[in-house]
Amino acid sequence: MRKERVGFALCGSFCTHEKVLHALEALTQQYETVIPIASENAAFTDTRFGTSADLRRRLREITGHEVLCDLPSVEPIGPKGLLDVLVIAPATGNTIAKLAAGITDTVVTMAAKSHLRNGRPVVIAMASNDGLSAGARNIGELLVRKHYYFVPFGQDSAILKPNSLIADFDKIPDTVDAALRGEQLQPILLKS
Repeated sequence: MRKERVGFALCGSFCTHEKVLHALEALTQQYETVIPIASENAAFTDTRFGTSADLRRRLREITGHEVLCDLPSVEPIGPKGLLDVLVIAPATGNTIAKLAAGITDTVVTMAAKSHLRNGRPVVIAMASNDGLSAGARNIGELLVRKHYYFVPFGQDSAILKPNSLIADFDKIPDTVDAALRGEQLQPILLKS
């Protein structure tokens, strides 16, 4: 088991949670410590995809750790050097926009800000319906910043949702490994 400490932050995009949880399980098979983090929406919103209580329970069961889902619990990530890498999956267009603009008003953006103060990697596994429209500039902004690494992504339904981008969540473990070496996993753009 690897000793690097992984933070795993979930945002909305509830329809992708099942795939993301499989990637989280894969990480827990490789890394001794994986700390679950959930945005306010992910942690406390019931949807047609499941209840928030069930999601928090599953995160605890998969990782063996309590879910961090409020600002006071994630603020110490940086000052105490709690993580070696932070994964944001699914990273919604809203979260990506806030990271690009330096806005830290959610659990996930505060976790990222706190973690980045130590110059450590943040892995973005996006799921955004407007990635090739309103969100494109924000994705571009993070692509050129230090310490941000993207899970390879592509269009998930080019005909029905031509602006939508989604990461290949199965590539999260490989992207984490590369990011810990300071490398971007390639190719970053997937073919449809």
